Amino acid sequence: QVQLVESGGDFVQPGGSLRLSCAASGYSLDNYAIGWFRQAPGKGREGVTCISTTAGTTYYADSVKGRFTISRDKAKNTVFLQMHDLRPEDTAVYYCATKGPKCGESSWFRSSLFSSWGQGTQVTVSS
Repeated sequence: QVQLVESGGDFVQPGGSLRLSCAASGYSLDNYAIGWFRQAPGKGREGVTCISTTAGTTYYADSVKGRFTISRDKAKNTVFLQMHDLRPEDTAVYYCATKGPKCGESSWFRSSLFSSWGQGTQVTVSS
């Protein structure tokens, strides 16, 4: 089973930036589409972004477009989520997850389609 580890969560002020990492060991993330999801207290899990394999096609939730960027570092076998202009409503536990090679334009945000999940990393945005 794929094992993922997220890191990089922190407490930041509004307008700040963070970079989250999703790392794997023992297998290549190149074989999987990788999604980032988040879950705020009392809310369901929300799809944030996804990156497919070879073509690197990306998808973003409207709420993060223009502020968040997903990318792969093949040498490090890691997927990053760069977050800028953070807002209090971005506060959540962020998870990365894997699925088949493609995110799927109409399905990338459906958490039930992702098979392996990390333990999550907390992002708190507050003044």
